[in-house]
Amino acid sequence: MPVIDYRNVDIQIDSKIILEDVTFSLAEGEFAYIVGTVGSGKSTLLKTMYGEVEISGGRALVFGEYEMQNIKNRHLQKLRKRMGIVFQDFQLLTDRTVHDNLDFVLRCTGWKNKTDRELRIREVLELVGLPQKGYKRPHELSGGEQQRIAIARAILNRPALLLADEPTGNLDHETGDYIMNLLHSVCRKENMTVLMITHNEQWLKAYPGTVYRCGGQKLVKKSQLVEECCEE
Repeated sequence: MPVIDYRNVDIQIDSKIILEDVTFSLAEGEFAYIVGTVGSGKSTLLKTMYGEVEISGGRALVFGEYEMQNIKNRHLQKLRKRMGIVFQDFQLLTDRTVHDNLDFVLRCTGWKNKTDRELRIREVLELVGLPQKGYKRPHELSGGEQQRIAIARAILNRPALLLADEPTGNLDHETGDYIMNLLHSVCRKENMTVLMITHNEQWLKAYPGTVYRCGGQKLVKKSQLVEECCEE
């Protein structure tokens, strides 16, 4: 069963059509991109997947059980615990150490045993290549290191789905390349579905995945774009 399954989905905000007739699905362990110009609806589409933006038509199924067109507030927390979200601006708690940022998330998501929390924190810091940075505060880290911690935070609960909104947008090419390699590695090692928004289309060749393009209020898969161009 697909991790994401959207059928003829319409998205509106304040009566303005953002996207219409969106149909696509993502399988377990799939790495996929959404590309498109600023304002084309990329981030809004991601927000419908964790219930921050409502859909106005069609059927949107997440994890095979959450119907986003009529999901109840009491189910949103359970839904969000099964996904990780990485933002462009990191959104780390600046008044806490890296360790305490991660521990805060674990405690908020039901990890009561301190030993289990410490073990998981060590595991994710090792996975993102920063095992010795737990005592640092975010402002003591480089931008790339902060993004790696943001990824560590997003995968703490071993999510089935990782949503990444421009995770390399504020980083130089070398650091961005490291982040892309990390995301691909996480996808493979954890069998995690990753859906990433990017404006940097060089990543599409360097780190292959399924590609969707937002534009003209539509979401179109790359293979469909190629077929349409050939037909013309």
